[in-house]
Amino acid sequence: MTAGMQETPFVYALVAALAIALLTAAFTDIRRRQIDNWLNAGIALCAPLYWWAQGLSLWPDVAMQIGVALLAFVVLAGLFAIRAMGGGDVKLLTALALWLPALLFLKMLVVMSIAGGVLTLVLGAWYITRRQRDRIKIPYGVAIAGAGLWALGPQLNAVFHAVGFQ
Repeated sequence: MTAGMQETPFVYALVAALAIALLTAAFTDIRRRQIDNWLNAGIALCAPLYWWAQGLSLWPDVAMQIGVALLAFVVLAGLFAIRAMGGGDVKLLTALALWLPALLFLKMLVVMSIAGGVLTLVLGAWYITRRQRDRIKIPYGVAIAGAGLWALGPQLNAVFHAVGFQ
């Protein structure tokens, strides 16, 4: 997201839709330990609409968004290959990288890592106290969605103001 978000109803709708998609990802990951491909594809496919609505130039703006997403995918696919990350998480983060400027995406990854660490400690302890060590599955989509919503904070604030929530 750019610091000076173009304030149009279409941009507001796209940002609100992304927030709803992130909440949906968190909910389904909690419920089923899965983030659906259709949801990740929808997030990725709406990014070009956001670029257009924001007036991003093909070079360097859109190229940078795609480059950051490709780099994220390569690194995260490596984590998936060593079973350190789920496939849905890799796809969600890659799709989210299409929406966020590089620096904000990096900040979001730090927030996500901290939130994911806390989530892992809490749920790990819960599973262990219930004597289910072999069943530990962390819904990391919750940390991704939370960090994504954190990154969208200023834009979501603008959306809330635009629709009359102060």
